[in-house]
Amino acid sequence: MYSQTTRDIEVTVKPFYLDDQSSPGDSHFVWAYRVRIVNKGKSTVQLMRRHWVITDAIGRVQEVKGPGVVGEQPVLRPGDAYEYTSGTPLPTPSGIMVGTYEMTDEDGSSFDIAIPAFSLDSPHEKPRLN
Repeated sequence: MYSQTTRDIEVTVKPFYLDDQSSPGDSHFVWAYRVRIVNKGKSTVQLMRRHWVITDAIGRVQEVKGPGVVGEQPVLRPGDAYEYTSGTPLPTPSGIMVGTYEMTDEDGSSFDIAIPAFSLDSPHEKPRLN
């Protein structure tokens, strides 16, 4: 698992390879990732937008931006947690994802929180030390 806290909001990500949806012979590798967002602060916040940067094993970059996550813009009161699962395909057997969530607080002020970088590793490639 990968975890990072920004402005008292903790984001934890757990990626997992989806063998049943992947087709290595066709250069199609699929991962799901489970995200847990916990508001450890003292004010209510809302997740408004997401921004992902997805890089495959040969350095090709794809950016994904949009409102909310999985069709929702969750409100997190102090102590609340929100979880969702999503996924991404890649044409290579490994890659990396990193990103940010744009949040608003009770005053209507916007700020970004970090989504920790996490590795997408399939069993079809030997792990490499970087």
